[in-house]
Amino acid sequence: MEKKITLFHGSEKVIEHPVFGAGKKHNDFGLGFYCTESEALAKEWAVSSLRDGFANRYTLVTEYLHILNLNSPDYTILNRIDVLVEHRLFSIKTPVARRAKQYLIENFSVNVNAYDLITGYRADDSYFDYAESFLNNAISVELLSQAMRLGRLGEQMVLKSQFAFSNLKFEGFSIAEKDKYYVQRKARNDEANQTYLKMLDDETDGIYMQDIMRGGIRNDDSRIPRYLSE
Repeated sequence: MEKKITLFHGSEKVIEHPVFGAGKKHNDFGLGFYCTESEALAKEWAVSSLRDGFANRYTLVTEYLHILNLNSPDYTILNRIDVLVEHRLFSIKTPVARRAKQYLIENFSVNVNAYDLITGYRADDSYFDYAESFLNNAISVELLSQAMRLGRLGEQMVLKSQFAFSNLKFEGFSIAEKDKYYVQRKARNDEANQTYLKMLDDETDGIYMQDIMRGGIRNDDSRIPRYLSE
């Protein structure tokens, strides 16, 4: 990673001074300041169907930051799902889903709070549907890995520590027009859902959550798909 990078944060307002400890704790990687290196992607995140938004631009000095890259070959799709399970609000309604959540935490947990900066793919509501289906033993880990690549939501970078915040500098902003960027975001999401439904019809064999638990499968098992950009 470069020693200084440019980041964008999509928001309904201009944020000149991001506040450490502010925000929602039930985001993909927990509490933090969520950014992307793509200005266009930040603009999609900034808009709703009713309003324009802003792509706030920053520079971040990364030279001394402790960085976690969840897209590296060191991590599997189950590390990614565990991070979501531990931080986002999932609907855990069945005994198998409760056991699955506990198994993931015990065997695939990643301590994201030990890092200054985290890089990983973004999830949205559709992606939580895929994850919930996997926890409930309804889809295989192979289909889960394919589904989590749908929609091309892009990579996000999350500042997690006071030290990371101290290395962030506001550089300006640009307007995100809802008539352009909300339409793009919705079209991508709709396409992902349609593709997922087709994938469900085509799926045959695979490894399911029950198989993983019963077989005592761990992170070093070659049958578990690696990182999402693979």
